[in-house]
Amino acid sequence: MRVYNFSAGPAVLPEEVLKEAADEMLDYNGTGMSVMEMSHRSKAYDDIIKTAEKDLREIMNIPDNYKVLFLQGGASQQFAAVPMNLMKNKKAAYIVTGQWAKKAFQEAKIYGEAVKVASSEDKTFSYIPDCSDLDIPEDADYVYICENNTIYGTKFKTLPNTKGKDLVADVSSCFLSEPVDVTKYGVIYGGVQKNVGPAGLVIAIIREDLIRDDVLPGTPTMLKWKTQADNDSLYNTPNCYAIYICGKVFKWIKKMGGLEAMKAHNEKKAKILYDFLDSSKLFKGTVRPEDRSLMNVPFVTGNEELDAKFVKEAKAAGFENLKGHRTVGGMRASIYNAMPIEGVEKLVEFMKKFEAENG
Repeated sequence: MRVYNFSAGPAVLPEEVLKEAADEMLDYNGTGMSVMEMSHRSKAYDDIIKTAEKDLREIMNIPDNYKVLFLQGGASQQFAAVPMNLMKNKKAAYIVTGQWAKKAFQEAKIYGEAVKVASSEDKTFSYIPDCSDLDIPEDADYVYICENNTIYGTKFKTLPNTKGKDLVADVSSCFLSEPVDVTKYGVIYGGVQKNVGPAGLVIAIIREDLIRDDVLPGTPTMLKWKTQADNDSLYNTPNCYAIYICGKVFKWIKKMGGLEAMKAHNEKKAKILYDFLDSSKLFKGTVRPEDRSLMNVPFVTGNEELDAKFVKEAKAAGFENLKGHRTVGGMRASIYNAMPIEGVEKLVEFMKKFEAENG
């Protein structure tokens, strides 16, 4: 029996995608082999990666002057790749709104001057700071954000005013959850293991003028975006199977009605959970309401023993991975695209019952 999986990542995938992949496990499209066994130079695989890119471009309305790269190393590897490829002036502005932005900021310090221009660390990253008029250095190469903070459940509803500098955004946990205007970014990248596919792949969407030869000295060949772009993500063997699954998820999103439909579906789910949290006497959301994420919903009872009891009883009832991140405690429900509305409704039912018994 399948459980309701509220994991922050690797996370729930659409059931029909998993079933399709299972059907094709031993014989993909008449090739007599699995995609796992297939040469990345073969005609069959070439079709898989090209179709995946074409569908992603269509879903996100990606302009022609942006490259789509399928890379390995997860989003965390891009914490180094971003400054290596972009720090011409050896200076960048970072907005620190959570653990991953903080790690990216610390990594950038290795390669140049990383300037923290805003932070919400003073209140345990429970809000998004006002980014309408930041003191961004004139010689900054870019402004960096983590757009949706998986651990803390916050989301930029308005992009920062970058004062004309290129915006670089880690969108790992809100990737393909709603429409996005790609032209507002220089670089958008995200690990796919939350909304899009299996762990081990990061998709980077990069404006072509930012893909250059003049990267920082010492940048490994594999971390140069130009290496990857010039070879259509096939410089070496890519994460073939993950790209194949992502391609299936892109088809599923199109079938569901695209990103507008995804946003409506996600807003409906999030409203069910947030409305309950706002009315509950036992459970409380931890994020300032105007900054709440549609994807990650952290909440607490205010009592650590009761939190632990809730997580244990929820697991026994078929609700998996509700324990909050170790830096926050409490609980967190990640309700990505593939989480059905029914899953959230059932969770709220269970929370009501738990509150009646323990309130």
